[in-house]
Amino acid sequence: MAHSHGAHAHDRHGARQPERFDPARAAVLDDPERFTYVAPDALLALLDPPAGSTLIDFGTGTGLYAFAIAQRRPDLRVLAVDEQDAMLGIVREKLAASPASPVTAVDAAGLLHAPQRAQRILALNVLHELGDDALRGMLNLLEPGGVALVVDWRRDPNRTIGPPNDHVYSEGEARERLRSFAPHVTPAGAFAYHYAMLVTR
Repeated sequence: MAHSHGAHAHDRHGARQPERFDPARAAVLDDPERFTYVAPDALLALLDPPAGSTLIDFGTGTGLYAFAIAQRRPDLRVLAVDEQDAMLGIVREKLAASPASPVTAVDAAGLLHAPQRAQRILALNVLHELGDDALRGMLNLLEPGGVALVVDWRRDPNRTIGPPNDHVYSEGEARERLRSFAPHVTPAGAFAYHYAMLVTR
C-alpha cells in the first residue's frame, strides 16, 4: 500500500483494512516507482490548488507526495499529516535536510482536535484505513468550498501491488461511503490501480 495513515486506534469502525500500516515497511512508501502509476502532476491537476493556499496531505506516510507537491508548487503551504509518530519522524528527518521546504509535519490527532482549515486535501491510499470518526474529522478540515481528492486502490484481481482486494473498498462502495459524510462526491477519473474522487464542502 502507499500512504500510512490509519484510523485512530480506538476507532477502527468503517476501516476496511484490519490493521494500520506497519512503519517497519516505510521504505516501500519512498519507492519512486509509485510516481509511475500515481503521478504527482496528475494529482495537482485534479486538486488545482489556488495560489498560496494550504494543502493537507492526509496520511502522508514518509512524505513522498507532500515533498513532490511542494517542489512543484512552492507557493503552497503543505501540511504533511499522519497519526503515526514513526512516520512523522521520517518526514521531520527529511525536513531537517531541506530547511527551506514549505512542508510542515503535523500530528493528525492534534490537527483534528485543533483544526487548521485547508483549501485542499489529498487523501492518497487512506480511505480503506480510515475509521468513520477520522474520515469525518479529515473532511471537517476543509474550508467551505474546499476540495478533497480521495485516491484509493481499486479492487482488481490482476493487481499485484497494494493491499488485498478484500482490504479495500470498491469504487461504488467508496463513493457511497464518502457521500454519507459529504453531499458532493464526483468521480474524477482513474489511475493504473486507483480510482479518484473529488469531495467538496
